[in-house]
Amino acid sequence: MQRKKLTWLAEARKARGLTTYETAERAGVSQSGYAQIETGRRKPSVSMAKKIAEVLLFDWTVFFRDVA
Repeated sequence: MQRKKLTWLAEARKARGLTTYETAERAGVSQSGYAQIETGRRKPSVSMAKKIAEVLLFDWTVFFRDVA
């Protein structure tokens, strides 16, 4: 199974002028955990999705939408 890189997440982060480290720090999650989500190696928990979305200013449910 091929993992899908979350390019929209990287774009949202870059639009806010943040690094992966800064985003993770502000969201209160590990940098490695955040990076794994952004590269598609890991799915966020609901609580992590909410924290990241709060920092990057988007609706957290986007992490769980089916994209065809």
